[in-house]
Amino acid sequence: MKKIQGTPQNIKQLFSGIKYKIHYYQREYQWKRKQIEELVEDLVSEFYNNYKDKDELKKVENYGNYFMGSVVLTEDDNAIIDGQQRLTSISLLLFSLYHRIEDIDDKHEVLTLLFSKKRGEKSFNIDVEERNPCLLAIKDNVEDFDYNGHSESVKFIWNRWNDINELIDEKLHSDHVLHFKDWLIYNVDFIKILAQTEQDAHKIFVSMNDRGLSLTPTEMLKGYLLSEIEDDEKRQEANSVWKTQILKLKELDKDIESEFIKNWLRAQYANSIRERKSGAKPQDFEYIGTTFHKWVRENHEEIGLNNPSDFENIILIDFKKFSELYIRLLHLSKNLTEGFEYVFYNANKKFTLQLQLLLAPLNSDDSNEEIDRKLKITSLFLDIYLMRRIFSFNSIDYSVMYYNIFLLSKKIRNLNSESLKVTLLEELRAFNFSYDDIDKFHLNGWSKRFMLHILARITHFIEEKSGMDSKFDTYVNRKLKNSYDIEHIWADHYNRHINEFENEQAFDDCRNMLGDLLILPKDKNRSYNDMPYDQKVVQYMSENLLCSSLNHSCYENHPNFNRFIKENNLNFKPYSNFSKDSIKERQTLYKQICMLIWNHELLEKI
Repeated sequence: MKKIQGTPQNIKQLFSGIKYKIHYYQREYQWKRKQIEELVEDLVSEFYNNYKDKDELKKVENYGNYFMGSVVLTEDDNAIIDGQQRLTSISLLLFSLYHRIEDIDDKHEVLTLLFSKKRGEKSFNIDVEERNPCLLAIKDNVEDFDYNGHSESVKFIWNRWNDINELIDEKLHSDHVLHFKDWLIYNVDFIKILAQTEQDAHKIFVSMNDRGLSLTPTEMLKGYLLSEIEDDEKRQEANSVWKTQILKLKELDKDIESEFIKNWLRAQYANSIRERKSGAKPQDFEYIGTTFHKWVRENHEEIGLNNPSDFENIILIDFKKFSELYIRLLHLSKNLTEGFEYVFYNANKKFTLQLQLLLAPLNSDDSNEEIDRKLKITSLFLDIYLMRRIFSFNSIDYSVMYYNIFLLSKKIRNLNSESLKVTLLEELRAFNFSYDDIDKFHLNGWSKRFMLHILARITHFIEEKSGMDSKFDTYVNRKLKNSYDIEHIWADHYNRHINEFENEQAFDDCRNMLGDLLILPKDKNRSYNDMPYDQKVVQYMSENLLCSSLNHSCYENHPNFNRFIKENNLNFKPYSNFSKDSIKERQTLYKQICMLIWNHELLEKI
């Protein structure tokens, strides 16, 4: 292999005046929301560690730098051999900033890093033909793009584009966009490694990622723990257990083993987290997120690794037990399981921090019965806690929640099930929430991602309590060919209700209230879309119970439903006409049902 070159370059230098290729065998972009959340969180947090209120733009050049790692390229055609996931994600972040910037010169500066002219032709600076339609939609800020029929990379790019916009809206103040833009392109650095041939580039890539050298944090942690076990047989046994458990995890997803270790260490051992203020330094939580192998080595005494038998036990007992529990939790997260429904419900809300919290109260010597009870208590608590935030229009995103969830994880760490229940009940009682918030809950751009879940829970609850088959997992399964959608009882025709409202905006606001919403299969939702209510209500009779409850016939020959209504004093009733007042009544009804579903007194019964 010929001599290689490594040059530090910031994003401005790396993306200026150059076109990158990605060869067919390296093409797929596969970052998930979690990786994008971590990227945005790390970058924005680092920016705010430097930024001070009312800083002038010129002060940004004195802010600290942030290192993004290395990229490996071929010198002859600038093919990206290693680093395309990060470079593609940075491109999406730059596009998001581009659309938030108003100044023409600043917009142009960003756009030239993404889309520029070479030999008279304009193209994207990461030049992959199959991605162009999607990137053009992003460049032009098109709201909808149909990625069906496109590659896996295109699907992931479009979904991560939407994630980045949502995260930037939450994390970065609009007044700070130009400061962040300048810091990002001038202070975020890579090491650009050039190889004269593609073969050399692959050799570099292999040497940097050689599994035999234990360069991944997981392998380095394994090497450290095994090296401290003196007994040869115990070391071999521990090695076998480690390999078996890691293989089980990898069969679920390629990155699951490192995610498990991070969640396990944070749940069971970490004691500190970076304070939420400018200039605060990383603590246990942050170090585990990046270099957990190093953190364990440097904190071995604090986590109880003081002699060879401790190192044996952490693999043979703790690692084995918690990895099996983690695999079980992943299964419960993806499959609605009787007795553990709340694990599935929380996962359906895309709350990835659930796994850390569920592991926190567990002990390696807990009985199966104790483990089950702890999981039920913690998952039910979390469901109620998250829904209270949602009904109050408070975010449950990772970037907003990770701090408090870590503190709560510490608070419940290793508690027995009874103490756990008492502690979590105290947390809920101290929560500043009123069910009256549900009176104002409505569909908008933010609540849309939770609305199907909420309506499905309400529908599932009343059906189950009325002796009908449960179908919650069907209601929320977006992979079904004819999946369920949110249905407005009122069609989008202001003229039909013009006498009830002063203007069309007031009509739209009322139409989007929770009380005007149902769920229907996609084909039915589209078919009924423009129907007036008197036609819709006839069709609703053959649908789920929340829909059919609007029809008079629903209450005939339905003793279990009528009993459920009476026992809980619910304001169910049919409607011949559905007016503005009817929506208010249904909103109150839904609120009554929500108070039954998300009632903290349910915890006391476990």
